[in-house]
Amino acid sequence: MEASPGASPAAYDIDWDMLQARAVEMLERAYAPYSDFPVGAAGLVDDGRVVVGCNVENASYGVGLCAECGMVSELHATGGGRLVAVFCVGKDGRALMPCGRCRQLLWENGGPDCLLMTPEGVLTMRDVLPQAFGPDDLARKE
Repeated sequence: MEASPGASPAAYDIDWDMLQARAVEMLERAYAPYSDFPVGAAGLVDDGRVVVGCNVENASYGVGLCAECGMVSELHATGGGRLVAVFCVGKDGRALMPCGRCRQLLWENGGPDCLLMTPEGVLTMRDVLPQAFGPDDLARKE
């Protein structure tokens, strides 16, 4: 890691292969008995840590947790910081696009410049979630 905390994602040398490998490791820990669709996620934090997550389903389908939710929980449980780059994988180990709720989580915890590996290649969150709603919107009182 060559960049200092708080640097823009472009300032980091992102090891996408390592992030993918860490996300694939999480597939084995996923709890997906209903969909048989395990998902793993790994994210690089601005201080160099890597945080991971896996999906956890529930018999009440609507309360399942996506892998990105677990990853963001680990981010905060281990000291916080900002996500710089994220890689989510499906059971085939290839890049998987996060759902809408998770795109919002990634925006909140990585911001518009956070990099996301997608099925079409690396995109910024600004590209993945244009005109995103965020903390600044809550501060507006019109």
